[in-house]
Amino acid sequence: MLESQRVRRITVLALPIIGAMVSQNILNLVDTAMVSRLSESNAALAAVGFGGFILFFSQALLLGLSTGVQASASRQKGQGRSDTTAHCLNTALVVILIASPFLTLGLIWLAPKFFPILSSDPNVAELGIPYLQIRAISIVFVAANFAFRGYWNAVDMTWLYLKSLVSMHAVNIFLNYILIFGNLGAPKLGVDGAAIASVIAIGFGTLTYFILGFRHARQHGFLKRLPRPNEIYQLIKLSLPNGIQQMFFAAGFIVMFWIIGKIGVAEVAAANVLITMWLITLLPGMGMGLAAATLVGQALGKGDAEDAVEWGWDVSKVAFFGMFLIGLPFVVAPEIILNSLYKLAPDTFDLAIWPMRLIGISILYEATGVVLQGALLGAGDTRRVMTVVVLGQWVVFLPIAYLIGPVLGYGLTAIWLTQLVYRMVQTGIWINFWIGRKWTKIQL
Repeated sequence: MLESQRVRRITVLALPIIGAMVSQNILNLVDTAMVSRLSESNAALAAVGFGGFILFFSQALLLGLSTGVQASASRQKGQGRSDTTAHCLNTALVVILIASPFLTLGLIWLAPKFFPILSSDPNVAELGIPYLQIRAISIVFVAANFAFRGYWNAVDMTWLYLKSLVSMHAVNIFLNYILIFGNLGAPKLGVDGAAIASVIAIGFGTLTYFILGFRHARQHGFLKRLPRPNEIYQLIKLSLPNGIQQMFFAAGFIVMFWIIGKIGVAEVAAANVLITMWLITLLPGMGMGLAAATLVGQALGKGDAEDAVEWGWDVSKVAFFGMFLIGLPFVVAPEIILNSLYKLAPDTFDLAIWPMRLIGISILYEATGVVLQGALLGAGDTRRVMTVVVLGQWVVFLPIAYLIGPVLGYGLTAIWLTQLVYRMVQTGIWINFWIGRKWTKIQL
């Protein structure tokens, strides 16, 4: 393909994914912005921040199935086996249906026991425990939605992912407006209202995905038969490393919140805002990474390793340009962005300014890092990616963050700067892996 054709291929595939992922972050942004307007804004933001990452940790193993579905379906599409591409999606949905009730019940039971350990502020625990217990109901829906996302991305139907996700978020924003503040005659439920709205909206999204599955994937084997034991084993084997990686990644953020909580509640509230804003800059690159995973998987399915290598570099170039434009306002005008979106206490606002600038600066390397990480996952190189992410976060970043923050007292900005350096090193490792080409020899 000519260079202009490759850029067009990347754009057509990636834009719906990016739109869907940006809409996801807009949802988080709206949630955070609405919660910041409650009377106890710092405690509410801290509770939602802790609760969100505890939930992410609890469902991470199931979310990893999305990577296995995308890698398997894209490889089969590249091999011309279109009539069986949905078999891996069926397998993922069965595993989710069996496992998710245990995770939900366990989280509801354990929430009152470990939430006070994570935050010594009683107001944070009081708000966070019911929020987390309500959100636990949505685990089955979230995991199923991720499995569908992996499938739509793999078979070049990303517009379905965008269509369903945008409608789901519209429902959530409307329900947030009603239930958090008690509008249109509804009870004023505060943080609990945000949780209820999310559960209903995510369940609506799952129903939408099943309807779309019957319309667009039935001819590819969607829900035509139960998965065989060997198919379950192969999908779990392929997905487990990414699930473990996501679980440790989420647990790392919980520990990071705990470390920041040792400094103060205002710092935790600021960190919740900062992570939401960080994802605004990062998610377009992650969407490009998912597009790279599809393109690399399809190229490897055709037996063309050289083409797969070039897709990784080409997507990285496109992502760098787009993410640079997104990150620039974070560097030059962080005060304007924060004031326009949030109603923060003065101390929380001041704490967030310089980390916001660091987020904008980090775009210079995050674009390449997230794309090549996604491309490696699309090639099936899940074990090496898991090893690098887990060791880098737990052996390097978190101990240094604890030393710099609570022990030496350098504060939130120093912790954010440490994260910037850690992710820069991680990007260098992904580049080295891509150049080494060991991933081209992986058989699925």
